[in-house]
Amino acid sequence: RASLFLLAAVVIAAGWFAFYALMPGPRVEVSHSTVFISKGASVEEIGDLLELAGLLDSDPRFLLLTRILGVASRLPAGEFILDTNQNPVDLLNQLVDAKPVQHQLTVVEGLTMEEIAELFAAAGWIDKDRFLALAGDPATITAFGLDGIASLEGYLFPDTYQLIKPSPGEGKILARLVNRALEVYGSLDFGNADLSRHQVFTLASIVEKETGKADERPVIASVFHNRLRKRMKLQSDPTVIYGIDGFNGPLTKKDLKTPTPYNTYSINGLPPGPICSPGRDSLQAVLTPADTNYLYFVSKNDGSHYFSASLGEHNRAVRKYQR
Repeated sequence: RASLFLLAAVVIAAGWFAFYALMPGPRVEVSHSTVFISKGASVEEIGDLLELAGLLDSDPRFLLLTRILGVASRLPAGEFILDTNQNPVDLLNQLVDAKPVQHQLTVVEGLTMEEIAELFAAAGWIDKDRFLALAGDPATITAFGLDGIASLEGYLFPDTYQLIKPSPGEGKILARLVNRALEVYGSLDFGNADLSRHQVFTLASIVEKETGKADERPVIASVFHNRLRKRMKLQSDPTVIYGIDGFNGPLTKKDLKTPTPYNTYSINGLPPGPICSPGRDSLQAVLTPADTNYLYFVSKNDGSHYFSASLGEHNRAVRKYQR
């Protein structure tokens, strides 16, 4: 008789447990719910998170179920989108195999290092000050094989990046941007370029700031190459703007005479480093510029430029387009 009672108790307990394991979760109107599991979270904490996300009812059987299924040590950390209205067994199996949510962040061409730091910080991926400190740290710069430069300005490549939570941290995000820049640079057609890598990035950043038209970039690059060969000053307005702290436009004649290491109206040759992050097209334009004799260009106020080979022609274009 005692054994019958024991058997009945076992059957009842098994049924009680099976009912929970196969019982659909809370009925909700949405088909998916997002849950973020911190690294090192306990099974109990994960159960609480699933309950808060409307994926699971609170029940002491949850902990036992994870052990029976053998998933207690396999529950991942990260951000996941999980199906609602499923039973605990299916939910746990989905969580074990789930891929973290991918977040996209796009860095457009022509942003400065500070603007890029602000972009990532605003999205919650980094601390801006820590990021910028790393980007100016000599040891960090040397680790990328970029010895001899003051900061990583210009080497944070504009692209669309896939990120997963929790944030990998300032160092790893910085490494992704710099490594992408070096990867793209290494894939370019070097033509007959006689510039160093740093000079290419520097000149490409100026080209990037001077025009948004893809077909003009090789021509703009040719103007600067021609001026460098003739030992003429580059006279690029964006370099002046970059060199003035807190510049708030418009550019004045006084600004053009303000002495900074980046003022290409006063210095000879290239400035000491990039003024923004150039994209692939601007880098390629510097390596393989158009074959021209142009030395000047002026904005036509429609996004394009008029190019001239002589100062007289340039002055006439200025009078025409800058009235």
